[in-house]
Amino acid sequence: MAIKIEKKITGYNVVKPEDKVASAAVAAVKDARVSDKASEPKQAEVIQMHESVERPETLVGSTFKIKSPLFEHALYVTINDIVLNAGTRHEQRRPFEIFINSKNMDHFQWIVALTRLMSAVFRKGGDVTFVVEELKAVFDPRGGYFKSGGVYMSSIVAEIGSVVEQHMKNIGLIHDPEMDAATRQLIADKRKAYEAASAKTEASATTGTTATDALTFPPGSMMCDKCNTKALVLMDNCQTCLNCGYSKCG
Repeated sequence: MAIKIEKKITGYNVVKPEDKVASAAVAAVKDARVSDKASEPKQAEVIQMHESVERPETLVGSTFKIKSPLFEHALYVTINDIVLNAGTRHEQRRPFEIFINSKNMDHFQWIVALTRLMSAVFRKGGDVTFVVEELKAVFDPRGGYFKSGGVYMSSIVAEIGSVVEQHMKNIGLIHDPEMDAATRQLIADKRKAYEAASAKTEASATTGTTATDALTFPPGSMMCDKCNTKALVLMDNCQTCLNCGYSKCG
């Protein structure tokens, strides 16, 4: 078949049979790379907020009260959130700023520094949940304390971290693993058995039983290594936690 050349020839190249084989191999490699990239699992999209995001006129938030034996006056922790994609099904609240107020001025400097740094991290965006673990890992060399309910706090900073964690749970940034119904029932049964055994040994002359509520645990309970709650009791020669169900016997 004759091909008519209508334009001026400016150059030429001789294609050898081995060149065709090499070009076919290169094309096969490119196709394989594209296929591998398409099969890779998609990474979660991280929301990045620029630090120059202007503060809206109104923010929604929560205020928590911290009453520590280390401070004479209570601390009031306020965390305000910015609402992303408001009015859509993708609406989400994210921490935007944090303030801590108290009548106690002894620790004013480090509290202001801490809140300003945390607010800067919140405004930067991305995954800010790491702040919780960093704060909860701080311990007081003078020793920690037990808050209401028998939960051990290693420092006041750790309790601030616990408050931030609770707020993030409330707005859906952190999800607690749900305890199944069987585990809840097992803990309730163990608590009843322990209270019944304690009532028999103490032989109370007034009521014959020991009174407990949802926020306290039997006297003499030890601290659980798993949930840091003073709820570990000895049952059937095995230490068992009446708060999370942890048992040293497995």
